[in-house]
Amino acid sequence: MTNKILFIIDKLELKYFEYNKLVTDFWLIKEFLDRKEEVYISTIDKLGLEKTKPYCNCAKAFSEKNEIFYDKNFEKKFINDFDMLLFRPDPPVDLDYINATYILDFADKEKTLFLNDTKAIRNFNEKLHTDLFYDLMPENIVTASKSEIQEFLEIHKELILKPLNNCFGSGVMYLKQGDKNTTSIIKTMTNNETKVIMVQKYIPLAENGDKRVLMLNGEVYDECVMKLPTKDDFKFNNHSMDYIKKAVLTKSEKEKFTPVAKKLHEMGLTCAGLDVIDEKIIEINITSPCFFINEINTYFSINLEKRIIDTLQLMLKEKTKLKI
Repeated sequence: MTNKILFIIDKLELKYFEYNKLVTDFWLIKEFLDRKEEVYISTIDKLGLEKTKPYCNCAKAFSEKNEIFYDKNFEKKFINDFDMLLFRPDPPVDLDYINATYILDFADKEKTLFLNDTKAIRNFNEKLHTDLFYDLMPENIVTASKSEIQEFLEIHKELILKPLNNCFGSGVMYLKQGDKNTTSIIKTMTNNETKVIMVQKYIPLAENGDKRVLMLNGEVYDECVMKLPTKDDFKFNNHSMDYIKKAVLTKSEKEKFTPVAKKLHEMGLTCAGLDVIDEKIIEINITSPCFFINEINTYFSINLEKRIIDTLQLMLKEKTKLKI
């Protein structure tokens, strides 16, 4: 039986949809199409509600010569016409993003499998809610207070300051005790103490990069990559093979992070990616986690997308059994 799959992707990703092998969705969509599933794509601005039924204007995807494309004629379809919805727009989690999740609250999630569950995404901040696993994190505070940040800086000497709703390292700052710009950095990050941010103790091994640990359906994958700082920054900000290398998941990490994967799955956050330094979680990506499929396939000589789609199809099969 053919399944109908809907991807809600980022607007920028739609603009550069074809040939973009760096994007996780490229590989997932292509693998679904190779298995003769029907795949449609849409964006959050194309969602709507009609007589309490959520719908989207969407385009049908297709593949040719090992590439993916989409029909430029968008058509209206109700969300519950689909067997599975993969909700993968990028942050910032702004009002438009939140409103999209509100619209999707009207869908019958017994009929359509949501990955990730949009209500769970809305209720989970990728920075702040990492504190649910505080014992696995670097020490941190969440505050808008200049004095509290300064006190934390006195204790730890080096800090990382993060806005709560951005992605790909956007707006993240490094702060060292004695920096002459300390006050300016804190005021800018907190918008003069009106904007709450996360402040983490800096981990010295960050200079070697952070590891992306992949999670799906409560399982932690052994394959992972290290994301390296660029030449002009203290963090990874350039999705290029020059700044990504093969990494190894340690036995200790597997033991520590498997309960995290299971807990997230129970929360409706089936697809996730941890950013890890020195076995400490610095962030949990659940909005549109990048699985670095192109790089992992290259480094490990596998086809990761096949394993992922095997899991998603199995989840669909199990959901179908529950409906009968």
